[in-house]
Amino acid sequence: MTFRIDHRRAVWMMVAAATMWSIAGVVTRQLEVARGFEVTFWRSAFNALALVGLLSWLRGPGELWRSIAGGGRALWLSGVCWCVMFTAFMLAITLTTVANVLITLAVGPLFTSLAARVVLGHRLAPRTWMAILLAGIGIAWMYGREVSGAEPRHVMGTLIALAVPVAAAVNWTLLQYLRTRAEPAGDMLPAVLIGALLSSAITLPLSVPFGASGADVGWLALLGVVQLAIPCLIAVAASKVLPAPEISLMALLEVVLGVLWAWLGAGEAPSVAVLGGGALVLGALVFNEVLALREPAR
Repeated sequence: MTFRIDHRRAVWMMVAAATMWSIAGVVTRQLEVARGFEVTFWRSAFNALALVGLLSWLRGPGELWRSIAGGGRALWLSGVCWCVMFTAFMLAITLTTVANVLITLAVGPLFTSLAARVVLGHRLAPRTWMAILLAGIGIAWMYGREVSGAEPRHVMGTLIALAVPVAAAVNWTLLQYLRTRAEPAGDMLPAVLIGALLSSAITLPLSVPFGASGADVGWLALLGVVQLAIPCLIAVAASKVLPAPEISLMALLEVVLGVLWAWLGAGEAPSVAVLGGGALVLGALVFNEVLALREPAR
């Protein structure tokens, strides 16, 4: 099945994807006993099951497995990026606060812009360099206050979370490169399934013996299907229309909503340093995007 996507529809698709991504923190805080690698395993496993069903419906079961078996290096590189994002995010969120993880993810647009500059030769406007500088100050403020004297697990969680925007930058830049090539790129939706399978396979031996309750498994099934499988497929489809930096910027909606849901639904109020540093990061990026919209099309 194929759907026609224009720019406006792709924007709304990314809004929907970021909104679904944003429930991860508040849902994770509802878990009773599941922790660490087991949380990652169950979410990735349910993600993989959902993706098999969705992609079989979209592409047909035979075509799905043929595209994976015959996929080139780009498909598997994208799959590895998804695996890193799936695994690092859940490990980080079980070690530190939702706000710490999500604000760390906010540097994604900067990493993506820099990756597009280096790999694709995209020229960065002065406003973008200014946004990078201001966002860097915000991150330094947040980490300077949070990491100084913080518990080791919070430091470790924050460092693990940094792997997510790095992998995302590589992934979005790769997808944009494939979109701009002269020859048509192959189907990249199965890369999300590859990432889920790799993540669940890596974390399975580290999760035994299982300790999750029935309620925990239910929450993690919700994360695997609604918070992961569906929005990731939506984001890959939107990447066929939207440039990599724009996708990464729109994904910042996850940061704002995720912190809000964790605050309202789990009582996890962010610290002053997180709010101040995060506001500077988001403000710099929004300012950059507003100026970009006001520039005449070239």
